[in-house]
Amino acid sequence: MQPFKKPPLVFLAALLVTTAGGVAWLPAAQEPPEPSATLRVEVPVVNVYCTVKEPSGRLITDLTADDFEIREDGQKQEIRYFTRETDRPVTLGLLVDTSVSQQGVLPVEKEAAAEFLRQVMRPVDLVLLITFDVNVDLLQDFTQEVERLERALGRARINSPVALGPFPQSGRRGTSLYDAVYLVSKQKLAGEVGRKAVILLTDGVDAGSDVKEQDALEAAQRSDTIIYSIGIADPEFYGWSGDLGHGRGVLKKLSEETGGRAYFPTKAEKLREAFDQIAQELRSQYSIGYAPTNRIRDGRFRKIELKVKAKGRDLRVQARRGYYAPRS
Repeated sequence: MQPFKKPPLVFLAALLVTTAGGVAWLPAAQEPPEPSATLRVEVPVVNVYCTVKEPSGRLITDLTADDFEIREDGQKQEIRYFTRETDRPVTLGLLVDTSVSQQGVLPVEKEAAAEFLRQVMRPVDLVLLITFDVNVDLLQDFTQEVERLERALGRARINSPVALGPFPQSGRRGTSLYDAVYLVSKQKLAGEVGRKAVILLTDGVDAGSDVKEQDALEAAQRSDTIIYSIGIADPEFYGWSGDLGHGRGVLKKLSEETGGRAYFPTKAEKLREAFDQIAQELRSQYSIGYAPTNRIRDGRFRKIELKVKAKGRDLRVQARRGYYAPRS
């Protein structure tokens, strides 16, 4: 088990590297420069992964580039690249809450997650496993072997703060949810290319992270990572209803802002259904690329609006709501 070390809270400027899931600064065709001069022209390309569904939830996979319209900060953009992502590799981070509030549901989470990995993983995919509670621990680094991940899942255990006396301690750490999302985005996924996603199993309640919710969200957005949340609670811990309360809103925000979706299963069968739907979405995505008209490298957040123009069809798009421009 490898504990994460939290870096200083400084967001570094984007480097000039090609990333299939976010902003890539590609050198354009150019004349050979003079011997004493260096000429470099950079053309930004923003890639957006999305899924399209009917109101019933059925995935739509027969659309073309002409069916989409994309805007950045309200300005219409020209779609330059369009593909259906069904067979390309996926890099996944599986994050499992092992705090005391998950005592009663952890066994079924582990079983459903193992089944998901057996069904979904292909030799070209990479997956890592992290647990979070008082600490954030890397149980298995990126691997293409399902067996390694299953063994790591088997080592996941509930961990809770140690009581130091009979009096309440308001500052005690309990669930480092935001730290886990922040660290996996910054330290593991930011350096990967292609499609990247996090599957987050938790009740959505953070207790004691060093970073805030917005820091975690920004780290995911900067690393071009989609977050799928599975909100699940131990009924004995939360009461008969298993109501997630504030945690529900947290998980919906993390997921919807990054182009994913939040699921809230109420029993084991529904948990497996949530994993199945995530698997289907990962194999039914469109990739849309455009060169933004705003090429200022100011590091600011740019809002993205993606719509389907298909006439006579009530279709809904699921995509991230923006990205951070690189800095000069």
